[in-house]
Amino acid sequence: MARAPLSLKARAIGLLAQREHSRTELRRKLLRIEQQRIRLAALAAADRIGEGVKPVADDDALASPIETDVDALLDTLAADGYLSESRFVESRVHARAGRFGTQRIQQELAQHGLRLDAEQQDALRSTELERAREVWLRRFGPEPAMEPTEQARQTRFLMARGFAADIVRRVLRRSKN
Repeated sequence: MARAPLSLKARAIGLLAQREHSRTELRRKLLRIEQQRIRLAALAAADRIGEGVKPVADDDALASPIETDVDALLDTLAADGYLSESRFVESRVHARAGRFGTQRIQQELAQHGLRLDAEQQDALRSTELERAREVWLRRFGPEPAMEPTEQARQTRFLMARGFAADIVRRVLRRSKN
């Protein structure tokens, strides 16, 4: 006997139990899950009737009621404390700070529609030199780059990780001393 499918709320809580999600990210996942569930139910109903597989209703026709339900669920989850944007920001900063610079972390949060507050920005900026040096050491080792092409490669690497140009220069200068 097949188990009954999980409710949308149960799926949302399951996703949040795995890790923190931003509201935007969780909304996108829940909309995709719900649209897929509706399509499968429509296909199963069409097969049971014996009509064969017919095209399912347009995604646009399904979108409006589903979006309303998902938005209401997200409001409920936020009110109950399951969904917290501040917890998401803290967890994302904690997970990324050891590998990326402040600019990259801010860019990633902006993709979720979120920003660092002033205190978090100051904390990240105050440790950025140390973090850049650790990333540089893990990748390139303690030996300084003597060749201009190697210095350029290391500079591009650190810049791509979101470290500020002045921090990158300081890290590479310190490595020569």
